[in-house]
Amino acid sequence: MLLWDFQARVMQGVTMAFFEDVWSRNFLNIFASPLRLPEYLGGLVLSSIATSAVGLAVMLLVAVAAFGLSFAAYGLLLAPFLLVLFLFGIALGIAGAAVVLRLGPSAEWFIWPIPAVLSPFACVFYPLATLPAWMRPGARLLPPSYVFEGMRAVVAGGAPRGAPLVWGSLLAAFYILLACWIFRSVHRYAVRTGLVARYSAETVS
Repeated sequence: MLLWDFQARVMQGVTMAFFEDVWSRNFLNIFASPLRLPEYLGGLVLSSIATSAVGLAVMLLVAVAAFGLSFAAYGLLLAPFLLVLFLFGIALGIAGAAVVLRLGPSAEWFIWPIPAVLSPFACVFYPLATLPAWMRPGARLLPPSYVFEGMRAVVAGGAPRGAPLVWGSLLAAFYILLACWIFRSVHRYAVRTGLVARYSAETVS
């Protein structure tokens, strides 16, 4: 649950920074400035790093103090797992921002349930082997499934397998590139059609 909440907070760190510009009606001002699109997306990622790092630190401290969970035993083993979740959370956040940019602020309710919708496929609560056959192909396309399968092996006393984790990392990196491409395409469409000029905090007409 801590790991999955970490990924959700990474995603929300990106989307919330984007939503703040929408809610404050500052979106047009940003893109009227010399700021380039990669710089803007980089700013969203940096804000997510800050918020998710603070959130993770607080969650770990509470987990240790309240429930006696010890993460020191895993040491640096946690780092690659957290990295995959972080990368996939960034990809989800950028893709979610692209959806809202294309459909308008009223579409933000599409974004909030994404972690809950993906959790059964990401093997957060159940191993991949227990999922129905029709869910397994979708689970194998999600980087978190490799993280949670690997963490189960580590918690059970086994050694982490490198190949699945590498595959999960590659998938996460691919999804980041895909999300950036989608956001760039949507932004170009919004500029070309004048959608950006009509963008407001309440609706897109």
